[in-house]
Amino acid sequence: MVMVKYEIVQHDGGWAYKVGDALSETFRSHDAALKAANKAAARQKRPGVTDGIVYQDAKGEWHEELADGRDRPTTQIVDGG
Repeated sequence: MVMVKYEIVQHDGGWAYKVGDALSETFRSHDAALKAANKAAARQKRPGVTDGIVYQDAKGEWHEELADGRDRPTTQIVDGG
């Protein structure tokens, strides 16, 4: 199963949460960034709609798959503050 980590970090004079290399907007306080990260993590866990997807890989080949809307990642909040 996929794990999505939300890390609370200092950013641009305030606080943000970071997922991989992507940063959220800047929040004035650590608590505000933590609250936003918890909300984002909760949204990741909500089931979606099972639907077909089509995508092209790095070699230029096309693939068709069925994306199960119940297959949601686990989440973790890492408090770096």
